[in-house]
Amino acid sequence: MAPVVKIDQIHKIYDSGDVPVHAVRGVSLEIQQKEFVALMGASGSGKSTLMNMLGCLDRPTRGSYLLDGVDVSLLDKNELADIRNQKLGFVFQGFNLLARTTALENVELPCLYGKTRMSSKKMRERAMYCLDIVGLSNRADHMPNQLSGGQQQRVAIARALVNEPQLLLADEPTGNLDSRTSIEVMGVFQKLNEQGITIVMVTHELDVARYCKRYLILRDGIVVRDEPTQDRSIAEIELAKLKEAETAAKLLAAGSAAA
Repeated sequence: MAPVVKIDQIHKIYDSGDVPVHAVRGVSLEIQQKEFVALMGASGSGKSTLMNMLGCLDRPTRGSYLLDGVDVSLLDKNELADIRNQKLGFVFQGFNLLARTTALENVELPCLYGKTRMSSKKMRERAMYCLDIVGLSNRADHMPNQLSGGQQQRVAIARALVNEPQLLLADEPTGNLDSRTSIEVMGVFQKLNEQGITIVMVTHELDVARYCKRYLILRDGIVVRDEPTQDRSIAEIELAKLKEAETAAKLLAAGSAAA
């Protein structure tokens, strides 16, 4: 089975005045179908640059990138836009939902830009299906300001899924969320991955990366570690532990008050 992502000796060099900035230095890797990969590294490590190239938002200076068997380096701007719409789904730290648009309409949005036009009924059915996957079909008519941060991120995930992408790219998806909500969102990603969706996620948080199956660490534009995750965290188990701890804390507080 061909890999979803195959990059070979990718370099990215930015012209910044007199001294060029070598952001990514000869990275080669493959990501197979159904993998869940964390992309990690300190600020300036090259992880965001690499993510932008994986998402066809930026071109490598040299090297090759095959996405689902397609050499994206040969595509023009319009073809790259089509690839992003058809084969990629994006989830961002800031949710990027349209403020005056319902959850359902936000999820429908990528369908409007696809090469294959859907009927309004088909689009609505597909968007509702994706909202149901993330557990928010009962919030379809809510505006973003009527949703919690975790709910907004789940709407963003549903939007990323609506065109049935080959690869889901998530850039710090828990960065604006509290600990409990972060676990819930990682649970959504784990369920999607179990259903066969390939996911690459940028994160600087080790405890978040532990929910993935594999992690890559970049330093100075080079992959310095590429390993399967040991003692992987399972969101369902972590949420159960959190609930037990909260219950114990409430009981302790109640006992102290009674005394």
